[in-house]
Amino acid sequence: MAENKIHAYAAMQAGEKLIPYQFDAGELLPHQVEVKVEYCGLCHSDLSVINNEWKNSIFPAIGGHEIIGTISKLGSEAKGLHIGQRVGIGWTAESCQHCDPCVSGQAVLCGESKATIIGHAGGFADKVRAGWQWIIPFPENLDPKSADPLLCGGITVFDPLLKHQIQAVHHVAVIGIGGLGHMAIKLLKAWGCEITAFTSNLDKTE
Repeated sequence: MAENKIHAYAAMQAGEKLIPYQFDAGELLPHQVEVKVEYCGLCHSDLSVINNEWKNSIFPAIGGHEIIGTISKLGSEAKGLHIGQRVGIGWTAESCQHCDPCVSGQAVLCGESKATIIGHAGGFADKVRAGWQWIIPFPENLDPKSADPLLCGGITVFDPLLKHQIQAVHHVAVIGIGGLGHMAIKLLKAWGCEITAFTSNLDKTE
């Protein structure tokens, strides 16, 4: 059916240029949510998958796992969400929801989890689907261009701040001021920490 057709950009083989690609996503499953893509960032992991650097890519490969959009369809089992709601989707799109990690709040460790861009159609498309548990509500007034990287690089550096119980009284070192490092610096500054950043690129010094 036309309503289940997704228009995307895909790499048909490793390292190839992205080309327009259409596919039928089939009927929305009860646990899934369909999101109309408003904005999707580009992460180095997208390039790694498109180029099959990790040797686990499945082609055609549709990248994009820093996705912000609005909900266009809800499966019958989806909870706590509504049509038209602005949401985000990050690295993970599916998990089993019945293994020990899933039921204990550690679904990211699920052995059956599915990445948004490996064997799954990512956000370089007009629509994307994911399990409702992996749909992240987003504030309506948040600028998607600046907030979008929080769905990958942002959570990658934010999670350690929580795990190591970083507080405003701490002095924290950030090694490398790249995609992750500069986000760590911004988060730590907002946290109120004293920061020492290390870089081998003198162009990044003040």
